[in-house]
Amino acid sequence: MKFRSKQAVLSILIAAALGGMVVADVSAAPTSARSKKADKAEVLYPNATRQEPSTKPSSKAGKKLQKLIDVYNKEDFAQTRVLADELLVQEGANNYDKAVSAQLAAQAAYNLDDLAAAKAYLQQVLQFDGLDNNGHYQSMLMLAQLQLADDEYQPGLATLDKYLAETKSTKPDDLVLKGQALYQTERYQEAIAPLKQAVESTPEPKDSWVQLLMASYAEANLTGEAVTLAEKLAAKNATDKKAQMNLASVYAQADQMDKAAAVLEKLRASGQLTDEREYRQLYVTYANMDGHEKDVISVINEGLQKGALKPDHQTYLALAQSYYYSDQIPQAIDSWKKAAPLSKDGETYLNLAIVLSQEEGRLAEAKQAAQQALSKGVKNQAKAKQIINLK
Repeated sequence: MKFRSKQAVLSILIAAALGGMVVADVSAAPTSARSKKADKAEVLYPNATRQEPSTKPSSKAGKKLQKLIDVYNKEDFAQTRVLADELLVQEGANNYDKAVSAQLAAQAAYNLDDLAAAKAYLQQVLQFDGLDNNGHYQSMLMLAQLQLADDEYQPGLATLDKYLAETKSTKPDDLVLKGQALYQTERYQEAIAPLKQAVESTPEPKDSWVQLLMASYAEANLTGEAVTLAEKLAAKNATDKKAQMNLASVYAQADQMDKAAAVLEKLRASGQLTDEREYRQLYVTYANMDGHEKDVISVINEGLQKGALKPDHQTYLALAQSYYYSDQIPQAIDSWKKAAPLSKDGETYLNLAIVLSQEEGRLAEAKQAAQQALSKGVKNQAKAKQIINLK
């Protein structure tokens, strides 16, 4: 979920927040007209514990409030803030006038990318407590979203918990917002309940919700639940590479390397492994399985040939080790020779020197590699010097 998308935040705020309050002439509109218009607005929080206040502008501030609304509707956000700030300190303005002013100022500040001001205005909306439940709680929700977007997790979760407690909301989007915030604060076990409720209460839950729940299970070391959920998601989206890659990752995390490799090999066979991360995931999976050195070699060489894998230190080192443990020593030496110059230190050169020193007729090369190990810096200097002094 992207907190900073203006459309995502405002789409749940603007229309519902003002409800029937924006009329052609606030000061002249009769109460009955406002009430009928308000009656048509959807009640977003039927189970809210808050008693709605009377939504009526004051006679002293009515004209200025209408002007503020008109300016906001023209999307003159800078002027909106100027007029709202005046109303917020105007003598005779009531809590309704000030709450509407603060809310419009918050929306204007948000559109001007002044998130600090937007949060401050939203806090004023809640303090004045003058809006109907739709507007009041949508402002509270927006405040929670902005706080979480700015990594203010403690106040953001506090605002969100207050919102959920007072509205009694079980809307999946609200539950997912809490689950994500808990996940981001590494409270994985706590994140599971709201995410699970959101997923199970929705006939067609978003894949991103399911993936977040799956990740929470995995991070909470509930690997069985994570695997079950990943398998369901992959079965539902058999042609979705991302779902299959996620399944492979969950299998690997559950130490089911054979299943992880099988999923990845199926993607490889159909030509769906295309980038470095995907090829690396497959060869690392094989590297963590006994007796699969030849598979590591096959995957790495294919990735290098296709340009999917970078010819870097990590790739050549994995290739060298796989050749070595499958008794293909000449190929291992060639790979170590490619890896060593790319290393940040001399450790790979030392490994190369050790292997070369064990091969008949390659002592000169071994000494040269040991010297290069010392030059780049190596922990076991004694071993490097020992090879250099061999006769």
